[in-house]
Amino acid sequence: MVEIGDTVVSFDLFEQQFCCDLGVCRGQCCVEGDSGAPLEMDEVAELEAALPVVWNDLSDAARRVIDEQGVAYVDCQGDLVTSIVDGRDCVFAYTDPADGVCKCALEKAFREGRSTFYKPISCHLYPVRLTKYKQFTAVNYHRWEVCSCAEKHGRALKLPVYQFLKIPLVRRFGAAWYSELEQAAQAYEAAFKQHAAAGK
Repeated sequence: MVEIGDTVVSFDLFEQQFCCDLGVCRGQCCVEGDSGAPLEMDEVAELEAALPVVWNDLSDAARRVIDEQGVAYVDCQGDLVTSIVDGRDCVFAYTDPADGVCKCALEKAFREGRSTFYKPISCHLYPVRLTKYKQFTAVNYHRWEVCSCAEKHGRALKLPVYQFLKIPLVRRFGAAWYSELEQAAQAYEAAFKQHAAAGK
């Protein structure tokens, strides 16, 4: 672990390699699981503001869920998450007719310039998960079978998790924080190489 400001970052972000491979996984992270995407409290208002913009991209089932319970709910673990359809699909997920891949309607609207909200930070940061404690926020790598192809793709590209997630990490923690993370990663790699050389 490395401490940066009020965060504690797992070395897994340096050691593990990752790069999404939508051609293989087909966007299953948006529809697998038994709960929605974790939300920050202020993101609920962002989702509600973006709703009119993305409404036509949502499925009829998703619209019914939103009409009944809103864009978010508290799951069985007490976490605030996005609403889901039939116990699995995020209400903001849609299937792109161009390639059949499950994608995020929020991200689509943002990329098309129709919204200023990209998507929940937990989605943007995945496979990193944040856990908040009183004194610090833990920044950990989360492994999920759905993303095994992304791990394979990342290894092929030799792309560490922290580099793959540069944009969302800067979005969440700032450029100065990320610069410290890069320095920590470089120091960690240098120490690893030195240890490996000493062991020969």
